Amino acid sequence: MVGENNAGKGMPMNLPVSDMLRTSGKWFAGDGPWSDGILSTRVRLARNLKGMRFPGRALAEELSNVLHRVESASLGVTALEGRQLLQIEGLSVLERQFLLERHLISYDLASSGDQCGLVFAADENVGVMINEEDHIRIQALRPGFQLDECYQAASDVDDQLGSSLEYAFSDDFGYLTACPTNVGTGLRASVLVHLPALVLTRKIKKVLTGVNQVGLAVRGFYGEGTDVLGNFFQISNQITLGEKESQALLNLERVVRQLLDYEEKARDVLMKDAREQIEDKVMRALGVFTHAHLLTSEEVIGLSSAIRLGITLSMEGLPRTGIINEILLYAQPGHMQMMAGTEMSSEERNIRRSEFIRGRLKDDLAA
Repeated sequence: MVGENNAGKGMPMNLPVSDMLRTSGKWFAGDGPWSDGILSTRVRLARNLKGMRFPGRALAEELSNVLHRVESASLGVTALEGRQLLQIEGLSVLERQFLLERHLISYDLASSGDQCGLVFAADENVGVMINEEDHIRIQALRPGFQLDECYQAASDVDDQLGSSLEYAFSDDFGYLTACPTNVGTGLRASVLVHLPALVLTRKIKKVLTGVNQVGLAVRGFYGEGTDVLGNFFQISNQITLGEKESQALLNLERVVRQLLDYEEKARDVLMKDAREQIEDKVMRALGVFTHAHLLTSEEVIGLSSAIRLGITLSMEGLPRTGIINEILLYAQPGHMQMMAGTEMSSEERNIRRSEFIRGRLKDDLAA
């Protein structure tokens, strides 16, 4: 549980989840390569322990065994610097929502029961989900477009965990996973791309159809099963069987670069044919941010998208990309309530959200 001393198991004492409010995670900094068009890059690796039933079929004592074995093995992982362990069953609904908004856990893990856990580095760039759909889900996150860096970070964690844990592996099929769609490499690489110009020029449907046709998946802001918000699209590989990790990453990189090229051309069209309308849209969004007294989280994502477009177009008088990323993160319901230290109604969150954004933009624009 949160705050429990696990020293007897070799694990450090947990800090309260609320302490994470002091940082926003380096992967959300907005300072990575191609950060004007790409919010973040993520690589996940699915692994299971040899001789153990998958989480969906395992008994409670088996899951407990897996949890403690992975916890112990994580002590030898150098990338998990300043590691924290959180056992999901000891977290409140609000704390789970907060971790989900940080992209540190999945919807599946957030709704899981006993014997599920999360180990992550202090900078939140690397983490390991335990007993989600698979026994182990290694995750690496980076700001901007950093596929190779993410894969290398996840691979290093994989190697170090694998030095003390024996994985379920087949010479014929590769890594064995609970879902057949992950068998083989167990790799899911994804890039969160911002494509507002393609949406505004109504070319996005055709472009995304092409993405699907080359074997990649298009998902929403929070990944699989979530809606597209604020013109953010998560592009990820689908093939894990019969394809090497390097080829999957290369294919994804090639398609994302094409998307960025299409987006740039669409921006040129907008500025040629509708400059006044686009500049008005951007400045109206900034005006709402700086003067509104009620803002929903969905409105924040849409307004942030417009301002990011203006930043990409080098419009003057706009906040930095990193500030917009920070607003995107902290304006979410879980973060709003964690900052308040209590659960709030929807209207209370809308008021507090607008106050937070007005204050944050005032400080940044005055700097």
